[in-house]
Parts: sequence; C-alpha cells; structure tokens
Amino acid sequence: MRQGIPGGGAMDRRACRVANLLVGNDERAAVLEAALIGPSIEFHATTLIAVAGGDLEASIDGTRLPVWHAALVPAGATLRLGAATTGCRAYVAFAGGIDVPCVFESRSTYLRAAFGGVDGRAIRAGDVVGLGEPSSMSRHIAASLARENGAVGIAHWSAGATLRPAYSVEPTVRLLDGTHTSLLSEPSRQRLFTERFRISASSDRMGYRLEGTPLSLERPIELLSEAVAFGTMQLPPGGAPIVLMADRQTTGGYPRIGEVASVDLPLIAQLKPGDFVRFEPISLDDAQALYLAQEAELAQARAGLEWRFSRGTT
Repeated sequence: MRQGIPGGGAMDRRACRVANLLVGNDERAAVLEAALIGPSIEFHATTLIAVAGGDLEASIDGTRLPVWHAALVPAGATLRLGAATTGCRAYVAFAGGIDVPCVFESRSTYLRAAFGGVDGRAIRAGDVVGLGEPSSMSRHIAASLARENGAVGIAHWSAGATLRPAYSVEPTVRLLDGTHTSLLSEPSRQRLFTERFRISASSDRMGYRLEGTPLSLERPIELLSEAVAFGTMQLPPGGAPIVLMADRQTTGGYPRIGEVASVDLPLIAQLKPGDFVRFEPISLDDAQALYLAQEAELAQARAGLEWRFSRGTT
C-alpha cells in the first residue's frame, strides 16, 4: 500500500483461510475465488480440495460437495460450481496452492491494473493452472480420504460452526466510529443505525455503494486524502455511503464515517447487488476482543487438524 498498490486478495478472507486450513495449506496459499456463478474444473491428477464461503452448489462428477468440506478428487474428474444459493463468493483451495508468481509480495489478481495471478486476468475457458507441492499434512489428509471413501473422497468432518460466518441476504454488520463520524448530522447518525441499506448494482470488489435515505454532515468539510482500509465507510457528496472492499484504493478524501469490524467483513463481502445490510455500533475494545476470539478459534482448528493428520492419524 505504501507504493499505491491495493491490498487485494480474497473478499471473504475467513472463507479463504478456512478453505486452505481444510486441505493442510498455509493460510496464505493462493485459492480460486468464484463469484455468483462458478466454473467447471477438470483435474489432470488426483487432488485434495476444499470449497468454503458461499454455496455455489459444487459437485464432483455429479456427487454433491458440501461447502466447508474437503474432498479428494480423482484424476479425470470434473468439479462444477453453479449459481450462488447462499452468499455470492465461493473459495476453492487446492493442496499445495495455485502456483502463480508473486507480484508485489502477493499471488492475488488485480484486474484493474492487469497484474498478478494468471496474466493479470480472470480465469478463462481452456486455461491450465498448475499447483504447488502439497504439505505433509495435505498428503495425510488425502491418504485418509482415499482409504475411507474410495473414488470421490468427501470428508465426513468439516469446518465447525464457529468458523463459518452467518451469511444472510440482510445481515447486521458491526461498525466502529470513523474519524469523521462526529460530523454526521444527528438525523443521519440515527438513520445509519436504524435503517437498512441496499447494495447498489454499481458495487464491485473495490467498494459497495449503499442505497437508502441519503446521509449528510452537519457542515461541509474539505479534507486531505488519507489512508483507507478494507471496511472503511466513506460518505461522498451525494450522501450514499460507500464501504471500501478488497481492491480499494490506498487513500481517499471523502469523510470516513465508520469502519466495519474485521470479524464482520465476510458478511458484507458475501452480499450481492439487491441484498440489504444493517449496521449497529461497536466499540474498539469489543471489536478487538471478537477478532482475537476468531483468531483463537482458527488456531485451535489448525491445531486439531495437525494433531489428527500431521502424523498420519485418521
């Protein structure tokens, strides 16, 4: 970001991390993000995979693959993802991660500048994508699934309920005060936390524009551009708030009237145009406590998988 490059990466970072966890990857391994409608992927070698996040009705040669589960896909089989029924983004993790070069210390694709990932673009029909070397834990998980299930090995275990965000078409998202929250008019501050906002059709990975009763400041203000973050809520002159997302710019000059709590970013990341969102206030201390609790849950889940599979235990 200090070089003007957006952070990028997964919109739903929790789903991305859990998908990698389920196949024994480092949580930073490159995954495939599929939005609204997923692809069909043919496997040239037997591969351990997991799908997490939104439900795009994944199946392997006609056998349903539930979300938040790992599966061993045999060579020659095809993974198909359809239209989203829950959320709008699914994350497919492959043991070893997707093998693409690091650009600005990231394997993510930044479409606007056409770099990163696979030639800086979305995956196209006919692309052949290589994978990295699976970890020892990945190999043990795959061996366990092969022994238990045969051809298409879908794990009987899955990510626990506390690891799965409570996706909804109208979630309540917790919002911290922003630098300029105090400049909102009192009616606007009340509306921010009592009314629902609709996700605009002009929303994308850079930001979600929210439709509803326009918000306003007590008085006009001129600002210098300052750093913004994933989840920063800006208020442009028109009064329609914008929540900045994964491909946000690095600085912005609009008033910053809120910051989405990190633990709730997955909830808003899984919204599609036409869905709604509500906000409720949260203190910095409470937001940090929730974040630390989430990190502890992920660490505990990883420790449990390592205990079960790192030595080949089934």
